Amino acid sequence: MINAQDIKNGTCIRLDNQLYFCIEFLHVKPGKGNTFMRTKLKNVVDGRVLDRRFNIGEKLEDVRVERRPYQFLYMDGGEAIFMNQETFDQIPLAKDLISGVDFMKEGDVVEVVTDASTESVLFAEMPIKTVLEITYTEPGVKGDTATNSLKPATVETGATVRVPLFINVGEKIEVDTRDGSYVGRVR
Repeated sequence: MINAQDIKNGTCIRLDNQLYFCIEFLHVKPGKGNTFMRTKLKNVVDGRVLDRRFNIGEKLEDVRVERRPYQFLYMDGGEAIFMNQETFDQIPLAKDLISGVDFMKEGDVVEVVTDASTESVLFAEMPIKTVLEITYTEPGVKGDTATNSLKPATVETGATVRVPLFINVGEKIEVDTRDGSYVGRVR
């Protein structure tokens, strides 16, 4: 159990038999009345964000989570198979529990978050940026660097990314896995 004033970003709590991560918090001390914590909590299962207010001194059930590196091996139907980097155990994980799954290629290391008390897997996170090779795009024309227009390009995982006009097939680009946006060219 933790006190409400101990909530910080990344704290995992159990509320109404569901797990939530704190993504934003604010300690509010109004001129009149008691102090309280205003929080934004993200549901681990469905990703919905909940605004919640806790009085100072209120007891909450905290959940100890562990983050471990797992290597992505292959896709098996609707599940991704991962291997623990330390014990070499393999675990299946549903695609909808993985953030940035469209940009994941074999051999990538992702961070798997587990509930330490039950050893159940909560979700997996890709690194924020990843390097991918362009497999198909319309050919670029010399001098197409002046405008800020974008064209669709298919990367090696099969996902489509909007890239600048000067990017060609075979080039490696850096992609933001949170929203699938082009970050830059890798030399």
